[in-house]
Amino acid sequence: MSVPGPAPDDAPHGDPSFATTRWTDVVAAGGRDPAAARAALETMCRAYWYPLYADARRRGADVHRASDLVQGFFAALLEKGWVEDADPARGRFRAFLLTAFRRFDAKDHAKAVAAKRGGDVRIVPIDATGGESRLRLEPSHGLTPDRAFDRRYALTLLGRALDRTREEFLRTHPAAHFDALAPFLGGAGEELAHADLAAALGTTPGAVRVTVHRLRARYGRNLRAEVRDTVADDAAVDDELRQLRQSLAGE
Repeated sequence: MSVPGPAPDDAPHGDPSFATTRWTDVVAAGGRDPAAARAALETMCRAYWYPLYADARRRGADVHRASDLVQGFFAALLEKGWVEDADPARGRFRAFLLTAFRRFDAKDHAKAVAAKRGGDVRIVPIDATGGESRLRLEPSHGLTPDRAFDRRYALTLLGRALDRTREEFLRTHPAAHFDALAPFLGGAGEELAHADLAAALGTTPGAVRVTVHRLRARYGRNLRAEVRDTVADDAAVDDELRQLRQSLAGE
């Protein structure tokens, strides 16, 4: 699925509801409110464990080592206050996450990781079996480890935005309707497809077009909201979206 452009009725830049982001809140709260910072950071770790797990696996770690590295890294991230050294105005959560993880791995925290494992410390619920299934489904490509990470990170954002969109849609529509309409989120669609879908759903092509348009707008808003939580300010959202598109180019 491609990254959509800004939705027609997206919230404009400068919306006061977008005054801060989860990422800037994590850093800002670190010194004055460690509990709030930990809660916000843990939420982000739960969302983005898979790109790190896949990075470790693709760089040679086995399943157990990759799982332990990610858990050990998150434990250190939350317990040692590394995030307080981050400057959200100069970077994004994506870049901070990968750089900090690679440094943690390079220092060979095998003993610390093993201790975490022996103590049954689990910061986030890592599904190694599911992670391996996702890895097997990834296409074979010659991307560098950094570009591969960015691609997985982009796909994670898209998946989170899609999940939010589905949850909102199901409040007023049947699940079968979302499943039928979801393929239109990544492209313009065709009139013939609209007609076929309208017949299947017992409605009109015009009604399908309107619903698809609204669904795309909702998806675009949700994607921007997900990206917005990982950058410093509104001005960085569009640039981050452009980089996400580039990371998925050629998919």
